[in-house]
Amino acid sequence: MLELNKSGTDRPGPGRLPAQGPGPDARPVGDAPRTGAAAERVPLRPYLIAGAILCALYFLYGYLQYTRFGSPSWDLGIFEQEVRAYAGFDAPVVDIKGPGYLILGDHFSPIVALLAPLYWLWPSAEALLFAQAALFALGAVIVGRTTQQLLGGRSGLCVTVAYGLSWGIQEAVKADFHEIAFAVPLLALVCRALLLKRYTAALLWSLPLVLVKEDLGATVAVVGFLLFVYGRRLQGALLAAFGVAAFVVTLMVLIPAASSAGTYDYWTKIDKNGEQDVSMVDSVLGVLNSSVKIEMLVFLIGITAFMALRSPLTLLIVPTLGWRLLSQDSNHWGMVWHYSAILMPVLFLALADGVRRSRDSHRPWLASYAKVAVPVAAAIAVAMTQHLPLRDLLRPETYRTDDARSQAARAALDAIPAGARVETDITLMAHLTSDRTVYWVGGAPGTAPDIVAINLDFGWSRPIQDPVAYAQQLHPEARYRLKHRGGSFVVMERTTPEPAEIPGARDD
Repeated sequence: MLELNKSGTDRPGPGRLPAQGPGPDARPVGDAPRTGAAAERVPLRPYLIAGAILCALYFLYGYLQYTRFGSPSWDLGIFEQEVRAYAGFDAPVVDIKGPGYLILGDHFSPIVALLAPLYWLWPSAEALLFAQAALFALGAVIVGRTTQQLLGGRSGLCVTVAYGLSWGIQEAVKADFHEIAFAVPLLALVCRALLLKRYTAALLWSLPLVLVKEDLGATVAVVGFLLFVYGRRLQGALLAAFGVAAFVVTLMVLIPAASSAGTYDYWTKIDKNGEQDVSMVDSVLGVLNSSVKIEMLVFLIGITAFMALRSPLTLLIVPTLGWRLLSQDSNHWGMVWHYSAILMPVLFLALADGVRRSRDSHRPWLASYAKVAVPVAAAIAVAMTQHLPLRDLLRPETYRTDDARSQAARAALDAIPAGARVETDITLMAHLTSDRTVYWVGGAPGTAPDIVAINLDFGWSRPIQDPVAYAQQLHPEARYRLKHRGGSFVVMERTTPEPAEIPGARDD
């Protein structure tokens, strides 16, 4: 299980001599990292090549999903609106969440502004998909090379494969872009610095995490705790205090100040189940009340061949797992979506640390298992891929982007003029956000958008029989007519004058 002893190895058993100074031919054992000249000899090129391959696979999957109008949620459109605002030096208003909605009042992720230069060169949602692919792949380079520095041999490339194909990363790729992509390489660098005893670097790499998402201040506090345990008492205490303060200030002050409601909306994920109030005691008692949660936890540790349990680094996953298990929203519990991606670099470097700590164990079975744990983890990742998103890249139909549905969707896009204010559903949303003002269908009352564009097969609770009547039901202040219809896609344009005042509109 987790071991916080400073040496990182089991204590000598009866009859064993204490460790002597290393001889001239001795290799590093225990938790002593390969440093100095030994670390310098670990080549970078193989990991850059592996990272480039993984980046290409991640982006190819995301690009094909985007091209085939298969976005699973509205998040890609939301983040493109945010990045587009930053690129134009505007406040990060995301009209998809509501006309004039300031996104920092929803989630606190100002680090997303770093994508603005890329967006200047490539003003498209595809730029965000590429950025995420590159950030995930960068995490693989850091994790793999660090593993080889710790364990030697071919362990680094095996762990690169295991991490690169892990279900947490693959499901995040399928879920389109999310801000947590920035946390993946940052956490990999934090764990690398801790394992190589570069404690000041660990502190510095952890600081930007508070700009990635509001809950990561708690993770920063755990980094501080580990620094304290490893003997850097002052650094650890200060970092832990900073993490707690950032967590509290962000949730209690910064987000409410930016929110029109004056509060942090996601508290309701913990204290409400639908319309029913849930006490904190019931939330805590119910952390393992679902087989979905238990399955997720088993697969989370299982992908490391359970060796991550031997490393204190595993404590870094506790804050993220904590809020997910306390949540009443079942989307947070399982293995889908993007929520587990930030756990992957931590777990796979914990795997490397666990193997290193176990190689010289006085328990023969553990020492023997440590020799095969890395290839076992790689084999698990490869075997699981047949049930994960990247398997689709082996199917010819994945590359067919000229099917009737995609052609009908492109025709609908062509019928929507650039610069228009458009109300639409998820299907077309991320294809419109680069050069139109986009609202979520039903989420922009009183705006009378220029265009209402919907996919009749989107999965409405009740089938839409008369699209024009539906548009006028959404906006009784305006009148619409059918402009284009092809396949399941319908585009309607407003025939009455634009309102003098549009809710949420900004003066340019």
